[in-house]
Amino acid sequence: MKLHDGVAWITLSNPGKRNSFTWRMYDQLAAIADDLAGRDDLSAVVFRGDPEDGFAAGTDIRQFSSFTSAEDGVQYERRVAAVVQKLLGIPVPTIALVEGAAVGAGLVVVLCCDIVVAERGARFGAPIARTLGNCLPAAVIARLRSRVGVNMAAGMLLAAALVPAEALTAVGFVFELVEPGGLPDAAENLLRRIRMSAPLSVRSLKQLLRRVEDSAPAVPDEDLLALCYGSGDFHEGVLAFLADRRPHWTGR
Repeated sequence: MKLHDGVAWITLSNPGKRNSFTWRMYDQLAAIADDLAGRDDLSAVVFRGDPEDGFAAGTDIRQFSSFTSAEDGVQYERRVAAVVQKLLGIPVPTIALVEGAAVGAGLVVVLCCDIVVAERGARFGAPIARTLGNCLPAAVIARLRSRVGVNMAAGMLLAAALVPAEALTAVGFVFELVEPGGLPDAAENLLRRIRMSAPLSVRSLKQLLRRVEDSAPAVPDEDLLALCYGSGDFHEGVLAFLADRRPHWTGR
């Protein structure tokens, strides 16, 4: 994390692994979010992936090799959910600058941000039904559904579609679509507008947006998380991913 002129710049980086998340990266994100939540000298927070590897892929699949039970998967989702809550608790506007792919956990981080700016050609998705055979928590699905709409969310999840930034601009998820190389200028324009605004108004409006989004009742999900993480298909998905082959699904 770098702090400059009241803005925290956070770069997601796992070189050569498409910035996929390790346990250490999740812990670092949680610690950073805790630090930012206690600061009163911030105007905004910007998330960006290491440009060599796009925004961010999902969790580093090698870490799933140690899972032996459904409970391992449920505990993992609880761990990620705790990080998500910390990111959502950042009190100032959060901006995602997306180039390349934001998939899986990368998409989850984008969904935690208030404003999304993307390059043409960037792609978003959670193709876990095709790649790993696991599941997403209800809170993430609810956030995706509210941000992109029912039909787009269904296509992304059920058909494992990677959706281009152009299509997500049309539904309002991507606030601004820029040409390749245009993210820094777009970010500076947004930050300038935020800095010109009344800080208490900005923080209050952000919290109200979150309260409205969180007003829907919680949906139970751990039974379905356990069903997927405890399945032979999930084990097969991890092995196939690491072996760079297509998985053979059995529905068991």
